[in-house]
Amino acid sequence: MKIMRTETAVEEKWILQGHLVGLWVSELRKTWKKTHRTNVNLKCIVDLNEVTFIDKKGERLLRAMAKGGAQFIATGIYIKYVLEQRCAR
Repeated sequence: MKIMRTETAVEEKWILQGHLVGLWVSELRKTWKKTHRTNVNLKCIVDLNEVTFIDKKGERLLRAMAKGGAQFIATGIYIKYVLEQRCAR
């Protein structure tokens, strides 16, 4: 798993690559809590285009991130399914 984060004056962008599973979920959660900005004027985008698998813990984290204002980008069929069916609850 690779986690990249950039920030501009209007956007906080997270780019994730690989499998969002196990210890990587914990690492992403820790990084999210430490660096995520809850500024309503700052759009938060999480790019999942290069994520190939998400386990149950990863799904729960994505739900929490969505509640924290994250908007997801995903083009792959599997990741779009996970977001729509499992993370939108």
